[in-house]
Amino acid sequence: MGLPPSRMALLGMLLGLLMASCFTFCLSHQNPEFALTSPEKSRTKEADRKETTAEEELDSEVLEVFYPTHEWQALRPGQAVPAGSHVRLNLQTGAREVKLQEEDKFRSNLKGLKKGRRLDINTNTYTSQDLKSALAKFKEGAEVESSKEDKARQAKVKRLFRPIEELKKDFEELNVIIETDMQIMVRLINKFNSSSSSLEEKIAALFDLEYYVHQMDNAQDLLSFGGLQVVINGLNSTEPLVKEYAAFVLGAAFSSNPKVQVEAIEGGALQKLLVILATEQPLPAKKKVLFALCSLLRHFPYAQQQFLKLGGLQVLRSLVQAKGTEMLAVRVVTLLYDLVTEKQKFAEEEAELTQETSPEKLQQYRQVPLLPGLREQGWCEIIAHLLALPEHDAREKVLQTLGALLATCRDRYRQDPQLNRTLVSLQAEYQALAALELQDGEDESYFRELLGSINSLLKELR
Repeated sequence: MGLPPSRMALLGMLLGLLMASCFTFCLSHQNPEFALTSPEKSRTKEADRKETTAEEELDSEVLEVFYPTHEWQALRPGQAVPAGSHVRLNLQTGAREVKLQEEDKFRSNLKGLKKGRRLDINTNTYTSQDLKSALAKFKEGAEVESSKEDKARQAKVKRLFRPIEELKKDFEELNVIIETDMQIMVRLINKFNSSSSSLEEKIAALFDLEYYVHQMDNAQDLLSFGGLQVVINGLNSTEPLVKEYAAFVLGAAFSSNPKVQVEAIEGGALQKLLVILATEQPLPAKKKVLFALCSLLRHFPYAQQQFLKLGGLQVLRSLVQAKGTEMLAVRVVTLLYDLVTEKQKFAEEEAELTQETSPEKLQQYRQVPLLPGLREQGWCEIIAHLLALPEHDAREKVLQTLGALLATCRDRYRQDPQLNRTLVSLQAEYQALAALELQDGEDESYFRELLGSINSLLKELR
């Protein structure tokens, strides 16, 4: 029985639709070049498949790790670089190049890793046993390297420094002996005291000795082997140079050294110094002798007492009044000022009865009739006449001494018309100098202070 025409037409349409669907399905499962996709998407997918295939091939074997530096270096195929390296493509050569990144960029990469970026580590490359073995070798190599460094350092020290035994042997061959200060002073004293030494050798020995006795301990060591007395006896020499340099040594040894000062008094140094000052001697010799006398008398009341008993003020008065001794006169005035202020200081301490005051020393100062001796010997007038010296420093020292002796010499000052005229003349001179000092804006008030001392004296003498 045949189908009617209407149903045949409907069946034909269904069959056509089914065939079209099958054709479309078959085309979609053919090769990519026949797929119904755009050419650009097709190329992208192909590239992705190739890269995936290359990565799978590289992952199948252990990559060679390339360690970059701070310079660009070519990267060969199959080499891996540490994370954080800087990689670029050289457009001229077509090769990939790599170097270490800058510190700030590297830190940012590390931060990125800390935030969760995956770090691929091939755990199959090294086993735990390999790592332990490498660590053991590293420690062993570090110890060997440290041992090598120590040996190299010791070798360097040996090259730079020599053992003391070798140095002593070399010094002995050169006739050079390492000496202490004590040994040197003994040798110098022997050289000075030897009759076979020339004048030049004796002077050189004294000159070198003066350098050592500046130290208090060395000066006291000079006593232990009798060297101080040898130098004191040198003041009796007929050679002015020997007297000069012997006094130079004694002045350095006496300075602020009570033990040496006592030994010097007992050894007759004071008498010998005064004899040289009282006799005809070259000016340089008297200059050094006066230096030694000042060092012996300062802060030593017993020596001051003996100085007055031996006529020391008369000796100094003759020295100041001699012609051509202006330089020595200023030094004498300075010594007298120091002695007067020193005695006044202890008188004040005696009145206050402080704990630091030494009763024995106060008793010694009370037995030094310095101020009456200065008045009796005419030092009030002698010092006043020294204001005629032209140097400002000399005038300053004279004004200081006049002020220190004001209580002792007030009536003598008032009876001296020359002193009043000199003070008035100096007042006018220093008024002009003080005005210039203010005009120039100088911070120092040297001339103003001198003017103040002059005004004070004039006020006291009116």
